[in-house]
Amino acid sequence: MASNKEIEVKFRVGSLRTLVRALKKAGFRKETPRTHELNTLYDLPGAKLRKRKELLRIRKYGSDWRITHKSGTKVGRHSSRRELETKLSDGKKMDAILRALGYEPSFRYEKFRAEWTDGDGQVVVDETPIGNFAEIEGPPRWIDSTAKNLGISQDQYIMKNYATLFDDWKREMKSKAREMTFNAVRK
Repeated sequence: MASNKEIEVKFRVGSLRTLVRALKKAGFRKETPRTHELNTLYDLPGAKLRKRKELLRIRKYGSDWRITHKSGTKVGRHSSRRELETKLSDGKKMDAILRALGYEPSFRYEKFRAEWTDGDGQVVVDETPIGNFAEIEGPPRWIDSTAKNLGISQDQYIMKNYATLFDDWKREMKSKAREMTFNAVRK
């Protein structure tokens, strides 16, 4: 099981083509091609995990499954959380185990993700139902240097998770969608 600290920033992507050109120019190579990803967050009755600013997630990325727990929040210029994650052989069975333990799905979101690296950190490009975003993940100085090389200023940094971005989008669009999936958002 991997244990590490996740340090990242998100930013909105205006043009995927322009971002990909900038990544290539900055020396990044594509690590993972555009792949469908479906995430299900779980919580206990009374939203106990959310109130503690924790996240429990099963992710299906292509044909791979992972379970992730994130905790702690340090938000300054960069978002920083403790992340515990491991591969699963059967995500549907893990869903059944979590439900048997009293956890219930609390939010689902999907996207298409491509992963890029320069060997020191990672930039992921997410096409979501509410727009395109990218995340720069790595050491803080590397994040800031990479953002600058990509033409992203610190005032463009986003510290929100996808659930919060979705809530903001729903308010702005007056949407009744309950989950951030392509089908739900289209309705």
